[in-house]
Amino acid sequence: MVKIPPYLQPGNTIALVCPSGFMAIEKAQTCIDVLQQWGYKVKVGTTVGSHSTTYFSGTDEERLINFQQILDDDEVHAVLCARGGYGLSRIIDHISFKKFKKQPKWVIGFSDITVLHSHIYSNYSIATLHAPMAGAFNDGGYNNEFVKSLKNVLTGKHIKYECAGHEFNQKGEAIGELVGGNLALLAHLVGSPSDIKTKGRILFLEDIGEYLYNIDRMMLQLKRSGKLDKLAGLIIGGFSDTKDTERPFGQNVYEIIHNIVKEYDYPVCFGFPVSHEKENYALKVGVGYKLKVGKTKVSLEE
Repeated sequence: MVKIPPYLQPGNTIALVCPSGFMAIEKAQTCIDVLQQWGYKVKVGTTVGSHSTTYFSGTDEERLINFQQILDDDEVHAVLCARGGYGLSRIIDHISFKKFKKQPKWVIGFSDITVLHSHIYSNYSIATLHAPMAGAFNDGGYNNEFVKSLKNVLTGKHIKYECAGHEFNQKGEAIGELVGGNLALLAHLVGSPSDIKTKGRILFLEDIGEYLYNIDRMMLQLKRSGKLDKLAGLIIGGFSDTKDTERPFGQNVYEIIHNIVKEYDYPVCFGFPVSHEKENYALKVGVGYKLKVGKTKVSLEE
């Protein structure tokens, strides 16, 4: 049975941390302001706007210490990772979830935060939140339906999302716990203690900035390791800024994925609003959803 962290109440505290890549405090300021307008207190971790001069928000030790402090802080009710990037897999095996298991709280983010989602769900059966991070609040983004979906999920509102159909959709209905995230990270985690569990579940995938041949290779990694065999359903989100080789691969990203999964008889939808772009609905990892896939319309409902 998956454990659901408590939903937030006005006056609760959300902490911002950067467990992976660096983020200047200025880039997180709008997020901080809006969270306060939503009625929450905000605690800013030392890895947000740190003095790091490298790609990372700090050394492995600094990022580990700050994340552990925030995770174990009794005054913190949710942990919002301000950005992704890369770096969680360097520290994940050293994070202690001993206290978190007894007093779970929402861990929020996407991209590199997929490592946390998969690790926490697979090892501890606790739900987490794949959702917009601090950068999504900038340039008026806090007014869009995707950032607002984070607000709705945090307060426990019933969730139902809809999107248009796609020519590659495989029609049907599925019920199962929702798992997934960034394709590159999920392929990276195969065979590790953070590996994702997919049997009987609805899997969602998205990515950014990858070569087409690499998307093909990572999808084959999931297929060959059995991750696609016994799904309840599959959700393909946005794959933005894909790159091609000088001699073209010969297929676009959705054609690549379609050709790998078309043999399966479970429902598959393409173009769902989960991505590295603005279109990124808040999704509860580990929670049961119903997926209905048609040729003209798709719905995902708790």
